[in-house]
Amino acid sequence: MGAVFAQDTGFKIAADPDTVRGADVAFVRSEQLHRVRRQGFAELAPDLVAEVLSPDDRPGELLAKIAEWLGAGTRLAWVIDPQGNEARVYRADGSVSVVPQEKALDGETVVPGFNCALEEVFR
Repeated sequence: MGAVFAQDTGFKIAADPDTVRGADVAFVRSEQLHRVRRQGFAELAPDLVAEVLSPDDRPGELLAKIAEWLGAGTRLAWVIDPQGNEARVYRADGSVSVVPQEKALDGETVVPGFNCALEEVFR
């Protein structure tokens, strides 16, 4: 279906000025993989990004980053909050939902059939 990239992968999501972002985890569907270079930054927005909140994260900065991802073409963004035992799901259509610890994150139409139990993530 595609490939998963770790936080050390940069994606150029805007130009003039150049904006490069990296997510904790990013997924790019196979149709877009030809745009990912072996060197340099991929000039695309991943289809899905996941960010894990840390105690040092500022909520406003993280929300701005999610808005940048979605504005650049990312279709689904997960913000995982280990301290709050929940995740927030942001979609390109502007909808947001909260997933409690006892539920699972769903790949929806971006990664059909994929789900990840939050209890497994929080262990």
